[in-house]
Amino acid sequence: MEKIIRPIPPTTEEMTLALKKGLQNSADLMVKSAGSGMTLLYIDTLIEKLMLHQDILGRIKDESFSEIDAIMGEITVSDIKKSKNLDEAIMAVLTGSVIVHLNGDSSVLLVNIPSDEKRALSKSENESQVVGSQIAFNESLSTNIQLIRRYLADPNLCQEMFHIGTRTHTAVSMLYIKDIASEEYVNNLRERLTSIKIDGIIDSAVLSQLIEDSSLSLFPQMTVTERPDLVSHWLLNGKITVLVNGSTLAICCPHSFIEFFHTMEDINVRWHIATFLRLLRMAGVFMSIFFTAVYVAVLTYHYEIVPQALLIPLSESRARVPFPPLFEAFLLEFMIEFLREAGSRMPTKVGQTIGIVGGIVIGTAAVDAGFTSNILIIIVALGALGSFITPSYTMGNVIRILRFPLILLAGCWGLYGIMFGFCLLLLHLLRQTTLGAPFMAPFYPPRFADWKTNIIRLPFTYTSNRPIELRPKDEHKYNPEKAKKQK
Repeated sequence: MEKIIRPIPPTTEEMTLALKKGLQNSADLMVKSAGSGMTLLYIDTLIEKLMLHQDILGRIKDESFSEIDAIMGEITVSDIKKSKNLDEAIMAVLTGSVIVHLNGDSSVLLVNIPSDEKRALSKSENESQVVGSQIAFNESLSTNIQLIRRYLADPNLCQEMFHIGTRTHTAVSMLYIKDIASEEYVNNLRERLTSIKIDGIIDSAVLSQLIEDSSLSLFPQMTVTERPDLVSHWLLNGKITVLVNGSTLAICCPHSFIEFFHTMEDINVRWHIATFLRLLRMAGVFMSIFFTAVYVAVLTYHYEIVPQALLIPLSESRARVPFPPLFEAFLLEFMIEFLREAGSRMPTKVGQTIGIVGGIVIGTAAVDAGFTSNILIIIVALGALGSFITPSYTMGNVIRILRFPLILLAGCWGLYGIMFGFCLLLLHLLRQTTLGAPFMAPFYPPRFADWKTNIIRLPFTYTSNRPIELRPKDEHKYNPEKAKKQK
């Protein structure tokens, strides 16, 4: 069914009444006469007052015009257009435009002068780094695009604009480098953005859940970041970025599982250090997921695999604990999660105090009261550190959750339960995709050429190719032969 286009009322009184009715008699709707039959209609809280008085009122006030086109030639604002659609005029007012209406004319001018209220650029709070840029995105879409263009002065950097949400009409921008990014991935993402039917989105984190491949999966298939330098690096590799007006986070895709443990600092530091840090993060993730579960399995079913030198102190540590290992592990894990969640919801200084003092006091009291053993406190603390070492906040939360079903399986079937849970987890990961690309690349399908950039990081002279999983149009970042000769 085609939407009926409502025309612009020709008289000032009818236009004012129609606009007030369309905006539910909003109190901040202003109707200002500019003389000689001209009327300005706008929402006072959404426009730039200085531009209104200098570039609109200052140019047309007390002047006489016979047609609307003559007024357009006098207004010194670049973003201006003529419209005969009342609904379009109402939407323009809601996005910071001023309607210029001439009595007796069936068309209006829509002069876009939105107020530019935005937060100053600041350091990244959630993705800090020592070596490299310190600037983070803010809530202004235009500023965020400008930050990316500062890094990428490339005419092939394409930007496509969408408006999502039947009520919010949120501006969403998709960026990619035309001669690098895969056309298949670009078309796939464009189709997903245009097919979203929702009343509104407020943040990039919400949009990423609407466009990801599997919303039922525990694992995020797209990453969000607040660093423009990292976004620019991913764009150069052939990824696609989505920015949402009002959000400080950029969505980047396709994004494989292993890339959730990468940081921009891996590129900035020397390759030896970057390789060590990546392997350290992988070890931390493994430790966070499996250490407590292995403790429960060993003490419940497999005492025979404990070394004899460790068996005596382990027995002494658990001598006063009245609970089975499964209940003891759950008790301490939930205690750690309570402290972590309480610390994150309190003001910064108070939250740090709760995390440090609460952990020490409760941990010491639990051991003295015989609720848990010293060894389990060490294991749980190492597991918590392993989840903190993950650069991505969303993936860190996933790792926190994965521990609990594995602990339960370990308490029921020991090491066999852990292996069963690991196999289920691996099968689930192998089935996932990210914008149609395999989520577990370069492990599956095995692409050994990408191991030197995704798992470890070799010197730049040996990493001239872009990742195969991204299917880039231009496979080479630079000529490897020339780089080796220069070396």
